[in-house]
Amino acid sequence: MTAVIVEDEEFAAKRLAQLVRELTPDITIIAELNSVESGAAWFKKNDQPDLVFLDIQLNDGYGFDILDGIEDHPPVIFTTAYNEFAIRGFKYNGVDYLLKPIVKSDLKTALEKFKKNVTRNGHVSTENLEHLKQLFHKEYKHRFMVKVGNQFRSFNVEDIAYFKSNDGLICLYTHTGQSFPIEYTIDQLENILNPIHFFRINRKFMVSVKSVVEIHSYFNSRLLLKLLPKEEEQVIVSRERTTNFKRWLDM
Repeated sequence: MTAVIVEDEEFAAKRLAQLVRELTPDITIIAELNSVESGAAWFKKNDQPDLVFLDIQLNDGYGFDILDGIEDHPPVIFTTAYNEFAIRGFKYNGVDYLLKPIVKSDLKTALEKFKKNVTRNGHVSTENLEHLKQLFHKEYKHRFMVKVGNQFRSFNVEDIAYFKSNDGLICLYTHTGQSFPIEYTIDQLENILNPIHFFRINRKFMVSVKSVVEIHSYFNSRLLLKLLPKEEEQVIVSRERTTNFKRWLDM
């Protein structure tokens, strides 16, 4: 069987190729491509491989742009630096995804899934591919308008350190230490804020990566955070969110 790697980070591409050779010697990597342009050109000139490892976000566009130019593309294992919250719901028929940095055991699972489906139709349906595109092209909220006395002010999300729920009232806290109530729930914020920059650590807090200044181990497999601006109450990453929080910080 043959495979093609489309990855714009040279080290990541070489490491992925090495892991594939170690795990499945029967799969031959026949090309390593580093852009939408080179990928599109390669597929026009060559026979299709049995499998494609495709980085979703390339320097000159999205990996989807390559697939758009292939009428009946082979099975695809997507690779991405986005965390699970950016790609939740993405587990489609015959397709898998790998989070960077790629873990060998995850790659092994993806390859096993590919081999099980190799005699079936392992392609991504048009409907599923469009849904996946929407997840990555999604527009997130850029500003919040708040009321200050009889006036209104607008804050860019870059100015916001974290959001906190106080007995059902949600407040945004700026990097300069100001706080203002807003008419959103934490659940709503989780859907409208870019998950690359904000993470929900528990039922009360949604924090920006810039606000986290210290991380300490805490009992019961949790984490204790120090935020800026300083938060008086303990800010704890819940146990079920600890693993994803670490991945989020390591993106």
